[in-house]
Amino acid sequence: MTMTESKQQAIIDRDAKYIADAIKIRYTPFVLSGGHDSRLIDADGRELLDFSSLWSLAGLGYSDPVVRAAIVADLEQTQCSILASAINANAGALAERLASRFSTPRKVWFGLSGSDASEAAQRLVLRATGRRRLVSFIGSWHGTTDATMALSGHTSFTASFGGSNLVKIPFPDPYRPPFPVHPDVSIVDQCLGYLEDVLFRTIVPPDDVAAIFVEGVQADSGDIVPPADFLPKLRALCDRHGILLVIDEVKVGLGRTGRFYSFEHFDVEPDLVILGKSLGGGLPVSALIGTPEVLDIGTGLALYTISGYSAGSAAALATLDRIDELGLVSSAAEVGAYLLDRLQTLRKYDEVGDVRGMGMICGVDLVTDRKSKEPNQIFAAKVVYRCWQLGLILFYAGAWGNVLEITPPLILTQPEVDEGVRILDQAMADVRGGAVSDEDVAPYAGW
Repeated sequence: MTMTESKQQAIIDRDAKYIADAIKIRYTPFVLSGGHDSRLIDADGRELLDFSSLWSLAGLGYSDPVVRAAIVADLEQTQCSILASAINANAGALAERLASRFSTPRKVWFGLSGSDASEAAQRLVLRATGRRRLVSFIGSWHGTTDATMALSGHTSFTASFGGSNLVKIPFPDPYRPPFPVHPDVSIVDQCLGYLEDVLFRTIVPPDDVAAIFVEGVQADSGDIVPPADFLPKLRALCDRHGILLVIDEVKVGLGRTGRFYSFEHFDVEPDLVILGKSLGGGLPVSALIGTPEVLDIGTGLALYTISGYSAGSAAALATLDRIDELGLVSSAAEVGAYLLDRLQTLRKYDEVGDVRGMGMICGVDLVTDRKSKEPNQIFAAKVVYRCWQLGLILFYAGAWGNVLEITPPLILTQPEVDEGVRILDQAMADVRGGAVSDEDVAPYAGW
């Protein structure tokens, strides 16, 4: 064992001994020690192409010089700031920047993660409307606090109990439709009809529903892109019943889908928008954008000590600047379409049941056989492990942990797409040939 290998193993061993398992979702023993552009660097100095952007956190990739300079400049003035009890210019400028993208007056709440923004949204819409119920979708992921896990409909959270005021309905999944296929009724009409024609008429009075929470692309359930008429019909349903529409853009917003927000593909405007992950350019920043009627419902109803801190706001402003300067929204659409097309070549493997995506979020759905569509979680785990061995970082997700989730930095180039898909192709062939054992992936359970 070389000295470098010993150092890396020491890091792995210390992590196993002292870092709580409760914070881990691991797929490989990858040690992240640095990064630049669309590349990550491990403790051995090896560079790996990144197809994950660390769960969409690194939308700009790694070590963007403009964002780094903005953070350093702010920290040179002060290391501490508190928006709750003092005003800082960067938070105000960021709020104005985010609010100005909407056609009606908006205000902005700041937090530190998508989870706290989602929880704040729940608290504020319930208080503002005086209604008691919330509706979300099976398969959704809205956070990892108690309240947001209860709101979510992901299989990872089946042990979490929510209040009786939370109602979950099926999401219109074109590949695995939640209702039997009907020749005259679309899956969108089946899902929304279940809410409006069944639940609203029986056990969920619509005049007691404060808001419906939804993702424009349902990411963690398997990167599911809904039919084009879904969000417009959901918006119309909310309008009919005076229900607020809350769209969670934490993972798919800020250009990832090839539009600044995913809902822009569907020509709708929500009442509230939740942001997080890539907003802070690597620093913890989240935001809730909503109407003053909701966000101003009471003083101090949802606050954290360092929410809206100046350095994070500076990083977010620089991130938005870079998205514009580098043309990353249009690039995500163009390179994302190329990526999706290249991923289609993997259909030559029988384990690939579906390939889907929008912009820079794609999912490769792995199955035991295409007819039954039975999820193939062990194959997904082995492919991700083998990709790491070959120099590519990606994760698997999905309700059954069988979907290869591909969410690279938005700065990814077409040659890097070719490189990554080539590695992924090789990994699939190697796994089919027995290159990765059950024992290799046993310590890395993922979901």
